[in-house]
Amino acid sequence: MNYELRIKIYEFRIRKVSTRKILYLLVIVLCGSCMRNTKTVKIQKKRDNIIYVREKVKEIEIEDVIISRRSQVYLIDNYLIINDQYFPFDKCIHLFDKNDFSYVTSTGDRGPGPNELTIVGEIGVNEADRIFYVSDHGKVRIFKFDLDSVLADPNYYPKESIKLDNTQFPSDYQYINDTLSIGLFILPISNSDYRPSVAKWNMKTGKITLLNKYDHPEIERKRVRFAVSMEHGIFVECYWHHDLMTICDLDGNLKYYIYGRKWDNTTQNRINFYNSVTFCKDKIVALYSDGENNFMREKNGVARATYPTKLIVFDLNGDYIKTLETGYQIINFCYDKDNHRIIMVLDDEIQFAYLSLEGIL
Repeated sequence: MNYELRIKIYEFRIRKVSTRKILYLLVIVLCGSCMRNTKTVKIQKKRDNIIYVREKVKEIEIEDVIISRRSQVYLIDNYLIINDQYFPFDKCIHLFDKNDFSYVTSTGDRGPGPNELTIVGEIGVNEADRIFYVSDHGKVRIFKFDLDSVLADPNYYPKESIKLDNTQFPSDYQYINDTLSIGLFILPISNSDYRPSVAKWNMKTGKITLLNKYDHPEIERKRVRFAVSMEHGIFVECYWHHDLMTICDLDGNLKYYIYGRKWDNTTQNRINFYNSVTFCKDKIVALYSDGENNFMREKNGVARATYPTKLIVFDLNGDYIKTLETGYQIINFCYDKDNHRIIMVLDDEIQFAYLSLEGIL
């Protein structure tokens, strides 16, 4: 059946079938060869197992160092790394004890000089060798920080490790070993646009092997966050502006499309669905806002960004389990597996907090 005939059939049925149902049917029929096998398609119209956990969210009080609202959190060994990306003072990176959150030290001088950082990007963690890598998008470099040296010397300077390619560079990545990282790579497609793609990356040779063997045919402007699990052999992509999550194996083969009830192929930059995503044991946990407006207008007329308050939980096959409503706007988070808790950066009345998952997940 050709495309024109399919459209005529659905136009004929429009009086009897709701617009939403038509959309779901069109998704199944028209989304390419991967979706012809309905085993890869999961449509979740109800995600109503909501657990309210605001009272369980505990503030992390940080008094010894000033950190801007726009920061990111990572874990290495027994330390919490806070990466102050946007408005840092003299240092960009701050380390805390991950168990009691006491301040340890700061590193990463901001500036244009040798071994200083300009536009700080994501951090990749090498747990085995106690090393973390910091991307500098201004210098188009990745710098290597030796954890033990950082702890021993407050004036430690990192080493330049990798020169990045301006045409293909990672916005986020998970370090596995020196010859294998899996990251989300930015691929410029014009002077004003780009397309992200998950790829395997050899940090020694610079070789990049793109893993996205598909692209959703109805999404023109792809914007995603991603997470990878070597243990479970999969990676997930969560779409910013569409109610969609995909799960693929580590060769890039599609396993599942997971559609929420507000799936629409229209790109609206002010509408936000997913944000940060990670694996918590055998669960996928993602920030989710159910298509709320990405900006709010304050009394003075200034537009202010808003962030999701919900953590949505799936199993490894993308089946919905529950929604954790925190009541706080969450910028990003990481999972502390040793303490089975989530550590969060908030844009709210408190700045940093954690949520124990004991008895919840």
